[in-house]
Amino acid sequence: MRMLSTLALAVMALGAPILASAAEPATPSGATNIVIVHDAFTDGSGWRVVFDILSHKGYNVRVVQEPLTTLKADVAATRGVIEEEDGPVVLVGDGYAGSVITVAGADAKVKGLVYVAAFAPDAGESVTQLAASKPEPSDDIRASRDGHLLFDPAKFGADFAGDLISNRTNFMAVSQVPATTAAFTAPAPVAAWHDKPSYAVVATDDRALSPDLQRWMYKRAGSKVTEVKASHSVEISQPEAVAQAIEDAALNAR
Repeated sequence: MRMLSTLALAVMALGAPILASAAEPATPSGATNIVIVHDAFTDGSGWRVVFDILSHKGYNVRVVQEPLTTLKADVAATRGVIEEEDGPVVLVGDGYAGSVITVAGADAKVKGLVYVAAFAPDAGESVTQLAASKPEPSDDIRASRDGHLLFDPAKFGADFAGDLISNRTNFMAVSQVPATTAAFTAPAPVAAWHDKPSYAVVATDDRALSPDLQRWMYKRAGSKVTEVKASHSVEISQPEAVAQAIEDAALNAR
Protein backbone atom coordinates (compact mmCIF):
# COMPACT_ATOMS: atom_id res chain seq x y z
CA MET A 1 0.00 0.00 0.00
CA ARG A 2 2.82 2.37 0.88
CA MET A 3 4.38 1.73 -2.52
CA LEU A 4 1.08 2.48 -4.28
CA SER A 5 0.66 5.71 -2.33
CA THR A 6 4.18 6.81 -3.26
CA LEU A 7 3.54 6.00 -6.91
CA ALA A 8 0.29 7.98 -6.88
CA LEU A 9 2.02 11.02 -5.40
CA ALA A 10 4.75 10.81 -8.03
CA VAL A 11 2.19 10.68 -10.83
CA MET A 12 0.35 13.67 -9.38
CA ALA A 13 3.61 15.61 -9.13
CA LEU A 14 4.49 14.88 -12.74
CA GLY A 15 1.08 16.06 -13.86
CA ALA A 16 1.23 19.33 -11.92
CA PRO A 17 2.21 22.49 -13.81
CA ILE A 18 5.75 23.70 -13.24
CA LEU A 19 5.01 27.39 -12.86
CA ALA A 20 8.47 28.93 -12.69
CA SER A 21 10.28 27.08 -15.46
CA ALA A 22 7.33 26.92 -17.86
CA ALA A 23 6.46 30.62 -17.59
CA GLU A 24 6.24 32.32 -20.95
CA PRO A 25 8.33 35.50 -21.40
CA ALA A 26 6.32 38.72 -21.37
CA THR A 27 5.50 40.16 -24.77
CA PRO A 28 7.87 43.09 -25.35
CA SER A 29 6.60 46.49 -26.42
CA GLY A 30 7.32 47.83 -29.90
CA ALA A 31 8.04 45.45 -32.78
CA THR A 32 8.16 41.81 -31.72
CA ASN A 33 9.33 40.28 -35.00
CA ILE A 34 13.08 40.19 -35.66
CA VAL A 35 14.37 38.97 -39.04
CA ILE A 36 18.13 38.40 -39.27
CA VAL A 37 20.08 38.09 -42.53
CA HIS A 38 23.57 36.60 -42.29
CA ASP A 39 26.82 37.66 -43.96
CA ALA A 40 28.58 36.10 -46.92
CA PHE A 41 31.07 33.30 -46.16
CA THR A 42 28.94 32.24 -43.17
CA ASP A 43 25.45 30.94 -42.48
CA GLY A 44 22.75 31.72 -39.95
CA SER A 45 24.16 29.45 -37.23
CA GLY A 46 26.52 32.19 -36.06
CA TRP A 47 23.48 34.09 -34.77
CA ARG A 48 22.45 31.32 -32.35
CA VAL A 49 23.30 33.14 -29.10
CA VAL A 50 21.69 36.40 -30.25
CA PHE A 51 18.63 34.35 -31.19
CA ASP A 52 18.55 32.79 -27.72
CA ILE A 53 18.86 36.16 -25.95
CA LEU A 54 16.08 37.80 -27.92
CA SER A 55 13.79 34.75 -27.88
CA HIS A 56 14.12 34.56 -24.09
CA LYS A 57 12.89 38.16 -23.95
CA GLY A 58 9.77 37.28 -25.93
CA TYR A 59 10.79 38.26 -29.46
CA ASN A 60 9.84 36.18 -32.47
CA VAL A 61 13.20 35.74 -34.21
CA ARG A 62 13.70 34.37 -37.72
CA VAL A 63 17.03 33.83 -39.49
CA VAL A 64 17.12 33.96 -43.30
CA GLN A 65 19.40 31.49 -45.04
CA GLU A 66 20.16 33.32 -48.28
CA PRO A 67 21.35 31.49 -51.39
CA LEU A 68 24.23 34.01 -51.73
CA THR A 69 23.96 33.81 -55.49
CA THR A 70 22.71 37.26 -56.50
CA LEU A 71 21.55 40.30 -54.59
CA LYS A 72 18.12 39.89 -56.18
CA ALA A 73 17.82 36.28 -54.99
CA ASP A 74 18.99 37.15 -51.48
CA VAL A 75 16.49 40.00 -51.27
CA ALA A 76 13.73 37.67 -52.48
CA ALA A 77 14.59 35.11 -49.79
CA THR A 78 14.46 37.85 -47.16
CA ARG A 79 11.16 39.24 -48.41
CA GLY A 80 9.70 35.74 -48.26
CA VAL A 81 10.40 35.56 -44.53
CA ILE A 82 9.13 39.10 -43.92
CA GLU A 83 5.85 38.24 -45.65
CA GLU A 84 5.29 35.38 -43.19
CA GLU A 85 5.49 37.67 -40.16
CA ASP A 86 2.36 39.04 -38.52
CA GLY A 87 3.03 42.64 -37.59
CA PRO A 88 5.98 45.06 -37.64
CA VAL A 89 9.47 43.74 -38.36
CA VAL A 90 12.96 44.86 -37.42
CA LEU A 91 15.39 43.74 -40.12
CA VAL A 92 18.99 42.91 -39.18
CA GLY A 93 21.96 42.30 -41.47
CA ASP A 94 25.70 41.80 -41.05
CA GLY A 95 28.50 42.26 -43.56
CA TYR A 96 27.30 41.78 -47.14
CA ALA A 97 23.74 41.31 -45.83
CA GLY A 98 23.62 45.02 -45.10
CA SER A 99 23.01 45.48 -48.82
CA VAL A 100 20.23 42.89 -48.65
CA ILE A 101 18.36 44.60 -45.80
CA THR A 102 18.88 48.00 -47.44
CA VAL A 103 16.75 46.77 -50.36
CA ALA A 104 14.37 44.36 -48.60
CA GLY A 105 13.80 46.95 -45.88
CA ALA A 106 11.64 48.98 -48.25
CA ASP A 107 8.82 46.54 -47.38
CA ALA A 108 6.00 48.28 -45.48
CA LYS A 109 6.22 45.79 -42.60
CA VAL A 110 9.81 46.77 -41.85
CA LYS A 111 9.91 49.47 -39.18
CA GLY A 112 13.62 49.53 -38.43
CA LEU A 113 16.99 48.43 -39.79
CA VAL A 114 20.01 47.20 -37.82
CA TYR A 115 23.41 47.10 -39.51
CA VAL A 116 25.94 44.89 -37.73
CA ALA A 117 29.44 45.53 -39.12
CA ALA A 118 27.56 45.73 -42.41
CA PHE A 119 27.47 47.58 -45.69
CA ALA A 120 24.80 50.27 -45.97
CA PRO A 121 24.74 51.25 -49.65
CA ASP A 122 22.78 54.11 -51.12
CA ALA A 123 20.70 53.50 -54.24
CA GLY A 124 23.04 52.71 -57.12
CA GLU A 125 25.95 51.61 -54.92
CA SER A 126 27.35 48.09 -54.62
CA VAL A 127 29.33 46.27 -51.95
CA THR A 128 32.39 46.20 -54.20
CA GLN A 129 32.16 49.93 -54.88
CA LEU A 130 31.87 50.83 -51.20
CA ALA A 131 34.67 48.48 -50.16
CA ALA A 132 37.01 50.10 -52.68
CA SER A 133 36.27 53.59 -51.31
CA LYS A 134 37.86 52.77 -47.96
CA PRO A 135 39.76 49.50 -48.32
CA GLU A 136 39.54 46.86 -45.61
CA PRO A 137 42.52 46.40 -43.28
CA SER A 138 43.04 43.06 -45.03
CA ASP A 139 42.69 41.81 -48.59
CA ASP A 140 41.61 38.20 -48.11
CA ILE A 141 38.72 37.61 -50.51
CA ARG A 142 39.60 35.30 -53.37
CA ALA A 143 37.65 34.74 -56.59
CA SER A 144 37.43 31.33 -58.23
CA ARG A 145 37.30 30.79 -61.98
CA ASP A 146 33.56 30.26 -61.88
CA GLY A 147 32.88 33.63 -60.23
CA HIS A 148 32.52 32.47 -56.63
CA LEU A 149 34.13 34.32 -53.75
CA LEU A 150 35.73 32.86 -50.62
CA PHE A 151 37.58 34.37 -47.68
CA ASP A 152 41.15 33.05 -47.61
CA PRO A 153 40.92 30.08 -45.17
CA ALA A 154 44.49 30.64 -43.98
CA LYS A 155 43.61 34.17 -42.85
CA PHE A 156 40.04 33.56 -41.72
CA GLY A 157 40.87 33.25 -38.03
CA ALA A 158 43.02 36.38 -37.86
CA ASP A 159 41.04 38.70 -40.13
CA PHE A 160 37.38 37.57 -40.13
CA ALA A 161 37.07 36.40 -36.54
CA GLY A 162 40.15 37.50 -34.63
CA ASP A 163 38.49 37.40 -31.22
CA LEU A 164 37.22 33.81 -31.46
CA ILE A 165 39.13 30.70 -30.48
CA SER A 166 40.98 28.84 -33.21
CA ASN A 167 38.95 25.68 -32.59
CA ARG A 168 35.93 27.58 -33.88
CA THR A 169 37.52 29.67 -36.61
CA ASN A 170 39.26 26.67 -38.13
CA PHE A 171 35.86 25.08 -38.70
CA MET A 172 34.29 28.33 -39.92
CA ALA A 173 37.12 28.68 -42.45
CA VAL A 174 36.56 25.27 -44.03
CA SER A 175 32.75 25.39 -43.92
CA GLN A 176 32.32 28.73 -45.66
CA VAL A 177 29.29 29.48 -47.81
CA PRO A 178 30.66 30.98 -51.05
CA ALA A 179 29.30 34.26 -52.30
CA THR A 180 29.43 35.45 -55.91
CA THR A 181 30.97 38.34 -57.76
CA ALA A 182 27.49 39.07 -59.13
CA ALA A 183 26.08 39.60 -55.63
CA PHE A 184 28.93 41.87 -54.56
CA THR A 185 28.86 44.02 -57.70
CA ALA A 186 25.07 44.44 -57.94
CA PRO A 187 23.93 48.01 -57.20
CA ALA A 188 21.17 48.48 -54.65
CA PRO A 189 18.03 49.66 -56.48
CA VAL A 190 16.70 51.43 -53.36
CA ALA A 191 18.02 52.41 -49.94
CA ALA A 192 15.44 51.86 -47.20
CA TRP A 193 17.47 53.79 -44.63
CA HIS A 194 16.32 57.02 -46.27
CA ASP A 195 12.81 56.34 -44.97
CA LYS A 196 13.29 53.93 -42.05
CA PRO A 197 15.08 54.48 -38.72
CA SER A 198 18.38 52.64 -38.60
CA TYR A 199 20.73 51.38 -35.91
CA ALA A 200 24.28 50.19 -36.36
CA VAL A 201 27.04 48.30 -34.60
CA VAL A 202 30.60 49.28 -35.51
CA ALA A 203 33.10 46.48 -34.87
CA THR A 204 36.17 48.54 -33.97
CA ASP A 205 38.67 45.70 -34.50
CA ASP A 206 37.14 44.61 -37.81
CA ARG A 207 39.77 43.51 -40.34
CA ALA A 208 37.28 42.38 -42.98
CA LEU A 209 35.25 45.61 -43.32
CA SER A 210 36.95 48.91 -42.52
CA PRO A 211 35.63 50.41 -39.26
CA ASP A 212 36.12 53.86 -40.80
CA LEU A 213 33.89 52.86 -43.72
CA GLN A 214 31.31 51.54 -41.26
CA ARG A 215 31.29 54.86 -39.40
CA TRP A 216 31.03 56.85 -42.64
CA MET A 217 28.10 54.80 -43.96
CA TYR A 218 26.20 54.92 -40.68
CA LYS A 219 26.71 58.67 -40.28
CA ARG A 220 25.35 59.16 -43.79
CA ALA A 221 22.32 57.00 -42.97
CA GLY A 222 21.68 58.84 -39.70
CA SER A 223 21.95 55.60 -37.75
CA LYS A 224 22.11 55.35 -33.98
CA VAL A 225 25.57 53.85 -33.57
CA THR A 226 27.01 51.50 -30.96
CA GLU A 227 30.75 50.86 -31.09
CA VAL A 228 31.92 47.46 -29.86
CA LYS A 229 35.50 46.27 -29.52
CA ALA A 230 35.20 43.17 -31.64
CA SER A 231 36.15 41.48 -34.90
CA HIS A 232 33.93 41.25 -37.96
CA SER A 233 32.26 38.28 -36.23
CA VAL A 234 30.88 40.59 -33.54
CA GLU A 235 27.54 38.76 -33.42
CA ILE A 236 29.42 35.68 -32.16
CA SER A 237 32.03 37.28 -29.90
CA GLN A 238 29.80 40.00 -28.42
CA PRO A 239 26.23 38.68 -28.73
CA GLU A 240 24.90 40.63 -25.74
CA ALA A 241 25.90 43.98 -27.25
CA VAL A 242 24.46 43.06 -30.63
CA ALA A 243 21.22 41.81 -29.09
CA GLN A 244 20.91 45.08 -27.16
CA ALA A 245 21.24 47.15 -30.34
CA ILE A 246 18.53 45.03 -31.96
CA GLU A 247 16.27 45.37 -28.93
CA ASP A 248 16.75 49.16 -28.96
CA ALA A 249 15.53 49.21 -32.55
CA ALA A 250 12.56 46.98 -31.72
CA LEU A 251 11.49 49.01 -28.68
CA ASN A 252 11.49 52.21 -30.73
CA ALA A 253 9.82 50.75 -33.83
CA ARG A 254 6.63 52.50 -34.84
